[in-house]
This record gives sequence, C-alpha cells and structure tokens, in this order.
Amino acid sequence: MKYDFTTIMNREGMDAIAVEQIPFENVTVKEGFSRIPMWIADMNFATVPTVPKALIERASHPAYGYFNIREEYYQAIIDWQEKRHGVVGLTKECIGYENGVLGGVISALNVFCSKGDKVLVHSPVYIGFSMVLSNNGYQLVDSPLHRDEDGIWRMDYEDMEEKLKTQHIHTAIVCSPHNPCGRVWEKWELEKMMELYKKYDVQVICDEIWADLTLDGHKHIPLQSISEDAKMRTMAFYAPSKTFNLAGLIGSYHIIYNQRLRDRIRKESSLSHYNSINVLSMHALIAAYGKEGHEWVDELRCVLSENVDYAWNFITEHFKGISVAKPEGTYMLLLDCEQWCKEHNKTLDELQKAGVEVGVIWQDGRAFYSPWGIRMNLALPKTLVEEAMRRLQKYVLIP
Repeated sequence: MKYDFTTIMNREGMDAIAVEQIPFENVTVKEGFSRIPMWIADMNFATVPTVPKALIERASHPAYGYFNIREEYYQAIIDWQEKRHGVVGLTKECIGYENGVLGGVISALNVFCSKGDKVLVHSPVYIGFSMVLSNNGYQLVDSPLHRDEDGIWRMDYEDMEEKLKTQHIHTAIVCSPHNPCGRVWEKWELEKMMELYKKYDVQVICDEIWADLTLDGHKHIPLQSISEDAKMRTMAFYAPSKTFNLAGLIGSYHIIYNQRLRDRIRKESSLSHYNSINVLSMHALIAAYGKEGHEWVDELRCVLSENVDYAWNFITEHFKGISVAKPEGTYMLLLDCEQWCKEHNKTLDELQKAGVEVGVIWQDGRAFYSPWGIRMNLALPKTLVEEAMRRLQKYVLIP
C-alpha cells in the first residue's frame, strides 16, 4: 500500500479523548496492559498527508482574520460527491457549512418542529441523536430495527407506518450508512422508506457522515437520489471528519435542494452566530477531497474491510453466546452479549469492566438503545485488533 495503516500512533498528550479517557466510572486498566482504544468513533490512523501539509502551509501565514469561503471549497464538495457517490447536478447554492452534523440536525428540527413534537428514529440509535432530541425538547419515537433470518438489520415498515399514522409524526431522522449497526441500505429499502415518508408528509433529516466508508461489496446510495420527491423533502448532512479523521477540526456541510427548506434552515442556524466555518477546517476539506484523498480512502476501505472480516470471523468462531451482525459500512461493531451474560451469570457491567481492565476500551451499547450491547471501533492497525481479540479470549470471554 502507498499509505501507512500499520504504524501504532502515539496519541498521548495530543488531545485525544480516545486514548486519554475511559468511558466507564471506577474502572482502571490493570498494570501490565496497554490501552487499546476501541470506543469513540475516530480512527487511530494518520490522516491523508495532504491535510497536514495544507494546514501547515496556511498556518504559516500569521494572519487569521475574517474571510469568505473559497470557491474551491464548494467545487471540492461537488467533485467529491460526483466521483464517490454519482451525484450529478449539485450546485454551490445547495451546499451550506454546518458546525457539526448534530448542529445541522437541530437547526432542521427547530425549523420544522415545535418543542415537544415527536421524531421517528430507528434503534439501535446513534447516541448523538437521542441526546440532542432530549436536550432540545423533542420526543424520540423509536422504530426498532430487527435482524432477519440471515442476521441482517432491517427496517420494520409496518411499525414505522403505524407510528407515523397514530402518533402524527412529520419529521424523521435517518442514519445512512447506519451507526452503530453498520448497514448500508439497499436502494429498495430506501425507496420503500421514502414512499412512507411521502405518504405521511414527513420531512427527512439524513445523516450521511459515513457515506465514504462502505466496505467490500457495498455502495452508498445518497437518499436524495432515490426520487424527485426524496430530493426535495430530504436534508442531507455530510462531513470529511469520519472519512479522514478530522473531527477535532469541526467542519460539516449540508446538501439541500429544496430552496424553501434551505432558506429556513440557514436562517435558523444564523440566529445564534455559531455556524461559522474555521479557516483551517476549510483548507482541510479542500485538501482531503483532492486526488490523493480519493486514493487514500480507497486504501482505507480495504484496511477497514480486512479488520471487520477478521474481527467478525474471530468473534463468531471463538466467542460463543456473543452475536454480531457483519457490518457493511462504518468501522463499528455492535455486539449483542445477552446470551453470553446469562449463560455465565454476568451482568453487562461486569463484562464491560473485565474488558477495560485488560486494556480493551470498548463502549456501553445501552446508550445506543441496545440493552445488551457493546460497541467496538475497528479503525486501528490490525495488530491492535488482533491483540484485543486475544486478550478478550484469554482473560474475559473464557470458554
């Protein structure tokens, strides 16, 4: 490979939550075990080299005053969306900066909902959605995903329709690809979902931040490409942060084709004056979305696919009582530990603590509406994934 996805980066002292924090109280890593960060959704890989080069070049000029967004910023997004996802006809006018996907979600909710309104979301649900809904006075209505006979996560369209109809819901949040389940939705699934949302006049907020990180054999389909109606009722949110490990720079963007929706959301987000792009974030996106960025992401997807294949096969073979659907996108695994915990007379807290004590820093899945779940991040050198599985097998999930 041209790029380095094998070096174990030392992130200590570099402002990295992933390695500096443990997401559990009163649990410490035992002496003799190093920390393997497998929880918060950032990558333990160095980003594409064009990004630090661009940041250093811009930062070397000692003035960081007010500025306008460069035309290259918009063109980089247009070119990226066309080459990676087949989006044609996207214009500058449809693109708007967002100070984080969740900020964009709240701006959209504030435009189309009144406080106390109900919003349809699928569980397991990204923790950010449940938090911002609760914090901003909206009611989350859960339509649980279910696993079919092949273990694949699916939407329950009958349940969705029942809740839309009886609870008078007119706004939904969609995660595509899905975090934490790792589903890359097929076209027919999205079409069927959008038929329901058209029938009940539902405005759709779609988080597509994972769009670039599909695994072998799977391709992301932008929700706005499903139909003309979907294009006009959907507000899609993207960012280079997950793709290129840039979350600390803050920088997302929306694509909204419907001018009425776009104008209202932009007005809402302007009211607090929080939604202003950072000059370094702008240069980072332009650099990431260039030619070298395409090459880097292609290699990254191969690395992530290999890690997912290894972890899924290892868990399936060695960890009896632990169930996991094989992800089709993202770099997250969602373990279902119910059978193992009951067979071994352990609580989920005890299992999670045992993993952390041997340095496997994973994440409590209950915050994602997965009552027996643990979320694991596989975006790190394969040697660390292998070491994590070895420790879990030897010290935690003992046969």
